Amino acid sequence: MSNTNATHNVDFDSSKLSFEEFRDLIISDYRLAVESRQVSLLGRKEVLTGKAKFGIFGDGKELAQIALSKAFRNGDWRSGYYRDQTMAMALGFTDVYQFFSQLYATPDLAIEPASGGRQMNCHFSTQLLDGDGQWLNQTQQKNSASDISTTGGQMARAVGLGLASTYYRDNEALRYLKYFSDNGNEVVFCNIGNASTSEGIFWETINAIGVKQLPLVVSIWDDGYGISVPNDVQTTKSDISQVLKGFQTDEHGVGFEIFRVCGWDYPGLCEVYEKAADLAREKHGPCIVHVCEMTQPQGHSTSGSHERYKTGDRLKWEEEYDCNLKMRHWMLESGIADEETLLIIERECKEKVRAEQRRAWTDYQQLLQVDFDQAVALLSNIDDERVEIPLKTLQSLTEYALHEIYGNVRRALRELRGDAVDGKEALLDWYNKQQKINQDRYNDFLFSNTTNSPSLVENVQPEYDVESPVVDGREILNACFREHFAKDDRLIAFGEDVGKIGDVNQGFAGLQEQFGEARIFDTGIRESTIIGKGIGLAMRGLRPIAEIQYLDYLIYALPVLSDDLASLSYRTKGRQKAPLIIRTRGHRLEGVWHSGSPMSVLLGALRGIHLCVPRNMTQAAGMYNMLLKSDEPALVVECLNGYRLKEKMPQNVSDFTVPLGVAEIVREGHDITVVSYGSTLRVVQEAALELEKLGISLEIVDAQYLMPFDREKICATSLQKTNKLLVVDEDFPGGASAYLLSQILEDQQGYYLLDSQPRTLTAKSHRPPYGSDGDYFTKPSVDDVIETVYAMISETNPQKYPAIY
Repeated sequence: MSNTNATHNVDFDSSKLSFEEFRDLIISDYRLAVESRQVSLLGRKEVLTGKAKFGIFGDGKELAQIALSKAFRNGDWRSGYYRDQTMAMALGFTDVYQFFSQLYATPDLAIEPASGGRQMNCHFSTQLLDGDGQWLNQTQQKNSASDISTTGGQMARAVGLGLASTYYRDNEALRYLKYFSDNGNEVVFCNIGNASTSEGIFWETINAIGVKQLPLVVSIWDDGYGISVPNDVQTTKSDISQVLKGFQTDEHGVGFEIFRVCGWDYPGLCEVYEKAADLAREKHGPCIVHVCEMTQPQGHSTSGSHERYKTGDRLKWEEEYDCNLKMRHWMLESGIADEETLLIIERECKEKVRAEQRRAWTDYQQLLQVDFDQAVALLSNIDDERVEIPLKTLQSLTEYALHEIYGNVRRALRELRGDAVDGKEALLDWYNKQQKINQDRYNDFLFSNTTNSPSLVENVQPEYDVESPVVDGREILNACFREHFAKDDRLIAFGEDVGKIGDVNQGFAGLQEQFGEARIFDTGIRESTIIGKGIGLAMRGLRPIAEIQYLDYLIYALPVLSDDLASLSYRTKGRQKAPLIIRTRGHRLEGVWHSGSPMSVLLGALRGIHLCVPRNMTQAAGMYNMLLKSDEPALVVECLNGYRLKEKMPQNVSDFTVPLGVAEIVREGHDITVVSYGSTLRVVQEAALELEKLGISLEIVDAQYLMPFDREKICATSLQKTNKLLVVDEDFPGGASAYLLSQILEDQQGYYLLDSQPRTLTAKSHRPPYGSDGDYFTKPSVDDVIETVYAMISETNPQKYPAIY
């Protein structure tokens, strides 16, 4: 482990720098440190005065981040932590004006480019896409993945960002992708707080980075606490770099080079980051920089004071070892600057920050002023006493908020309901027009919606002829993947058992041997990192397929899926994307841990990821074909009991598509519409044969996709014929079946087409026990479907269909 202290000198290459240039560089760094500190101090005040909702800042971390930024080059990546404001300012990801605009949640990308007001302050990102959603040249800019608040959440994607550099360096077939890499010479800088190293995702990620020996520099900002919890409660030996010693590089060069440096030691920090970045860039060796003895002058956030939990001695130490103060002393002692120069810098920084804060607040208010003035003018034109209170409430405001403006407009419209009043129509027209503007401000870009959107992919039908063989379903998937890998060098597939044995159900059988271990490979049992790896690779222009072995185990990756991938397009307002395909399998296998269908969990957590639920492997192949022609993330849940079912091999196995969000009528009938998906759909199909013998005709609709669901409203069209609805799936009661019911009855207005109560048929409320009998008594069986349908038909015609029980 390498250590530094204040006695180390920084090699600024005196052959290239004169003393005056050296001094100017140091003074410039100090100016930035002071400016960033003033941003933190004033930002906290703005929250406490009510102008902003909540604030979190990077005070106490200034010098380390300035030193790190010196090693950051064009093409490099940041996967960061919400304390990284000084680094973000040093690298041009934000400035003082933009920082405060984000603090005020200004809903305008031109003013707040990180998220258009959708993320709280200290959450940074850079633009990766142009106005048409096409990739910008990542090698000509410094790149930052969009931050997330979940502690440690930034670690997972860093694996994929680093792995991309390795691919671009080692694979000549990828050299044409010059927008994404300069022959793999990029470094990923991943930052995390000391308390977050207690998270499982930290250890999972560090292990994965070490296994692959990726070009990452992982910085741990250690200020001794996680909110109020000190290191001795957080970490064995109270010291994370001591715990990490087992990862230290060995005699074979495998492992991490671990550095330990004090956060107030400016020369030592500069030296460490220069060494660490060079190691990562030149040797593709990972490094960990434990920056200890940091301070947090204002405590964790604006939610409370650190005086509540820090001792007097600790507070006194933090005041003495404040990194900005230590740099100031060093500059004075070294003769780099005198007291007068530093006082001028400190005064100028304070004035600049205050001026930029005021400008940001004024511009935010002016943006809202337009809506305010229009609302007041339109309300003033209505001569009716019922409008008086909403109007006066608005006119009494000294500072504006959109929810107050529109809340009072809506109140006025409610008061005027049913009456034709002069001016009311103009107010209503304005309100409806503004709804689109506010949709753009707060609700758009759940998906990237580029010209490569999957909703625009051409519908191509599978083609067969008399010689098309009947094969196991797994062979269709295998043929599909084989053809795609042969024609697209960007494709990469990985997961547990994906490589050598070709996955547990043989979808990738023989493909590693054909295309190499670099493109199709095994991973350890680390679901979060599998997904994070896919996110990072996808953000750097590759096309990863990340496999989670069973649907039940997707839950272990849910934070990364939900907090990062699903919200990426939304939280960057379409400026970043990660077209990752996640492949998994689930449904009817027997047993608690390998047969789950937790679709309601996915529906609740993964808005922003397309959810594909094919009934067989032909449909799955068509979905993969569609997704690989497009640029949005998706999860494909294959039927676990369908790999050995016989299907006909399409001649165009890698070209036909299953259109996104389009349901399919797989059996026509006239008595009742039954909507299902996945393995349960085949149960419904089998039940239909028995019901036909009883004189009941089922129309079966295969949802095919849950998100988006039935964009062409095929279910409602079916209900116009049958007037009865049953939704069948194997999720828990009130789960996906309730979601489908709401989509059909509310969004498609199917309620008005029914002549009897709609029903759902689901699994029981517990997970399925082991064995065929456990499956039979837990999940919808053929008998359950038959009897539920029969009972619904019996309700309207009991004479012809007398009760069974």
